[in-house]
Amino acid sequence: MVVTTQQLIQWKQQGRSIVALTAWDYAIAQLLDAAGVDLILVGDSMAVVLGYETTLPITLEEMLYHAKAVRRGVKRALVVVDLPFLTYQESIQQAMHSAGLVLKETGAQAVKLEGGYPAMVETIARLVQAGIPVMGHVGLTPQSVHQLGLRQQGKTQETAERILNEAIALEQAGVFAIVLEHIPTDLALRITEKLRIPTIGIGAGIHCNGQVLVTSDVLGLSERQPPFAKVYTNLRENITQAVQNYASEVRERKFP
Repeated sequence: MVVTTQQLIQWKQQGRSIVALTAWDYAIAQLLDAAGVDLILVGDSMAVVLGYETTLPITLEEMLYHAKAVRRGVKRALVVVDLPFLTYQESIQQAMHSAGLVLKETGAQAVKLEGGYPAMVETIARLVQAGIPVMGHVGLTPQSVHQLGLRQQGKTQETAERILNEAIALEQAGVFAIVLEHIPTDLALRITEKLRIPTIGIGAGIHCNGQVLVTSDVLGLSERQPPFAKVYTNLRENITQAVQNYASEVRERKFP
């Protein structure tokens, strides 16, 4: 059965946890989908997979290219695509154009936008009114790296209240779910209990309605791991060893 945005909301009501991971190509997407992942995010974190230092340089064209490949590999999971930096912040019209391209050209079912400040809430409300499903994202927002850094957000009462209010405003604007990134566990609990829509945590503790991680972190492919990620296998080491074995056999004329 194909996962829908409404199903995610129902799962929150039923107490069923939501499993989410990122994907950047057909092969990875196919494996994640076959393994039973509920939500596959074509995240702008893919920028790091492509060799960039931050998420900022990746373009909408790059996101569209990879999202098409991911969507071709998915039969069941809900596919959500990040809108990259400066493809939705300038105006509602720009956001509508970018989000529309994602849905039209990739076949993805939703987009994700960062931030819960008033102008972004207005933009998201207009997208939702136009029939574009939107996932929100508050807390640590990587596209604001030069402003916020990569530090945990919401540690003071003032910033915690701001993030809570942003999440409430995003729900009122019509988002179907919200990513809570790198915030204290107690704040994530407050938000999760307050909202009718599901929260998807990344470095936000156990009380969220689901969890998302960057797949390259989970598989041990990343050079640097964020503090909240868990490595379930070490493909970096395994691949290196396999390639070294292949190279050795070729040089020693043991293969083919």
